[in-house]
Amino acid sequence: MALISLGVVALDCPDPRALADFYAEVLGWRAEGEGDWFEVAGPDGRKLAFQQVADYRPPQWPGQEQPQQLHLDFDVRPADIDEAERKVLALGAKLVQSDEGVRDFRVYLDPVGHPFCLCMCER
Repeated sequence: MALISLGVVALDCPDPRALADFYAEVLGWRAEGEGDWFEVAGPDGRKLAFQQVADYRPPQWPGQEQPQQLHLDFDVRPADIDEAERKVLALGAKLVQSDEGVRDFRVYLDPVGHPFCLCMCER
């Protein structure tokens, strides 16, 4: 094992349970936690965490007045990109940049404004 390893990536948000539930549904993982800290965990041990912040201000993508600070990329097979998009939109995401046939990714905002991408790649 390396001296230092990544434990979890944590995202600030106003309601950690709601955002954990969103990403659990997106990824097919499970959400657990309580109070101001929730995590979603995958079968391979990967985790995302969500922590409550009282005065949360969402990033303004693509502007820099309130920069994005970080974003998540999710891999999707090109043949499945439209189905994946329907799923995240139904869960409350907002499309902010389509691929328009030129790029290999689409940009969305999660329910509290964090940008994330569905990236087309062969897995």
